[in-house]
Amino acid sequence: MFKKIVFMGTPNFSVPILKSLYQNGYSICAVYTQPPKKSMRGQKTNKSPIQKLAENLSLNVRNPNFLNQNEEELKYFKSLSADIVIVVAYGQLIPKEFLGLSKNGFINIHASLLPKWRGAAPIQRAIMNLDEVTGISVMRINEKLDAGPIMLKKEIKLDNEMNAEDVSNQLSKIGSEIISDCLDLIEIGKAKFVKQDHGKATHAQKIDKEEAKIKWDENAIKIIAKINGLYLNPGAWFLFQGERYKILKATLSDLGGQSGTVLDDNLTVACGTKSIKIQEIQRQGKSKQKATEFLLGSKIKKSLTLT
Repeated sequence: MFKKIVFMGTPNFSVPILKSLYQNGYSICAVYTQPPKKSMRGQKTNKSPIQKLAENLSLNVRNPNFLNQNEEELKYFKSLSADIVIVVAYGQLIPKEFLGLSKNGFINIHASLLPKWRGAAPIQRAIMNLDEVTGISVMRINEKLDAGPIMLKKEIKLDNEMNAEDVSNQLSKIGSEIISDCLDLIEIGKAKFVKQDHGKATHAQKIDKEEAKIKWDENAIKIIAKINGLYLNPGAWFLFQGERYKILKATLSDLGGQSGTVLDDNLTVACGTKSIKIQEIQRQGKSKQKATEFLLGSKIKKSLTLT
């Protein structure tokens, strides 16, 4: 069993995998995560999910603002003499000078079936693209983004009921279940890393907030895919009387009408093809609500137009 593991991760997706390593008795000499962020109103500082877990487990936490051209951090990382580094949605590219500082390299658990959806938002892009399957890939990190050779893939089926949180939880659970076996194979020299077909690569660019705006003239199925793919944050949104509303859940309806028009008293909204019936919604600055509760005090009524 590896004696010195460095773990690098930040969001909830990374948490079950770090927890699995700890519970299986692996010695984690350092945990790297993104620095705490101030809340939108600046009243408190929010630590990443990984930092919270690492501190609860009394692990050594490092959260530099950047790694690139950071001589102090490079020196510290070198002093760790890591056997292997596990990277799970860390949020920074690993500079070339770091990649040679681990005896068995850097291993990444990535939330797609590489080479498809390399990049920052693989789960969101898979759902928004109406992919039938996605999964995780365990790969060795090299200098190019998500382009290293792969030792293992695990596939799951997608359906139009699954949102990004559902898929993330499922993939993260799979990652937590297979990480020990992967490490064992690497340690005994039986891991087989297969080069990716770079010609088939697609890129999962980071989601821009403006991209999350609903375009009502699109097909209703595509709009639901956007709602599911962007759940819970940043969330697919529209404007009404200058205020922003996020749709968190919607179902397909066969009703038709002018795109963006509210068709009935149940928050059914016309799209380019067919329509969607809103199930959960969140007004800007408010808590999320079921549509039935939201409608009790809302100004969004039948025949009005959303933008």
